Amino acid sequence: MKSMWSRVNIEEKLKTFRDKNNHGEQLLKEVYEILNQPSDILEELKSSNKGYNEFQFDLLDRDKIYHIDQIKAICISYRLRFLSAKYFKGTYPKQVFEAVKKIEDEHQIKLQGFKIVAPSKLFKLENADDPLLFAPMGNGYFYLIHKWGKDLHPLRKYLVLPFKSFLHLAITVLALSWIVASLIPLELFTPEDDSVYFWILFLFVFKMIGTIAIFYGVALGKNFNPAIWNSKYYNS
Repeated sequence: MKSMWSRVNIEEKLKTFRDKNNHGEQLLKEVYEILNQPSDILEELKSSNKGYNEFQFDLLDRDKIYHIDQIKAICISYRLRFLSAKYFKGTYPKQVFEAVKKIEDEHQIKLQGFKIVAPSKLFKLENADDPLLFAPMGNGYFYLIHKWGKDLHPLRKYLVLPFKSFLHLAITVLALSWIVASLIPLELFTPEDDSVYFWILFLFVFKMIGTIAIFYGVALGKNFNPAIWNSKYYNS
C-alpha cells in the first residue's frame, strides 16, 4: 500500500483520470475509426495535427491511448508542459530508443511528431523528473511510447495549486494571511482585546503577502497552469 508521501507516478495518474472520465470501449471505437479513415482525410489530419502515425489498431495497447483533454487536465493539475520533443533538453535513456524501435518494427512505420509531458525545467535544464514520450495518432489522440526518470514529488500537486487559477491564488493568499495574522500576538500592537485590531492586522498581512505574490508573478513572468501547459515559452 502506498503512503501519502509516496512519489507520484504521473502515468498512473493519467491512466486513472482517463478511466474515470472515459469509457474504454468508446475510446477504442474512436481510435479504430481514426486509423481506418480514407486516405484523403488522413492527409487532412496530418496537416492539421503536424504529425500523424498510422498505427495498426490490433497491435495497440489500449492502456497507452490518451486524448489531449486527459493530458491537458493532468498537466494543469501538476503544472507540467506538453510540448514537442524538439524542445526537450533532458537526456534520453537507452530504453526510450528501444521502445521507439520496437513500436516501429511492430507497426512497420516511422514514428514522427513526438511530444513529451514533463516539468517546465526539463525543457531548459537537464533533470530527471518523470518525462512521458507520446506519438500522435490523429484527432487529438496520443499513444504513450515510454516513461522514464523518477516520479514526481508527492506534494507537487498541492504546492502548485495556487498557480491553477486566479481564484486558487486568491484563496491561498487569504488562507496564508489568516494563518500569519493568527500567529502574531496582538499584544505587540495594542493592550486592548478587541477583534477589530485582529482584522486590521489581517488586512495588513494580506496586503503584504498579496503584493509579494503579484511581484513574484510579474517579475518572473509566471502564468497560471491552464495558460502554460502547452506553451513553448519558458517565462510563462
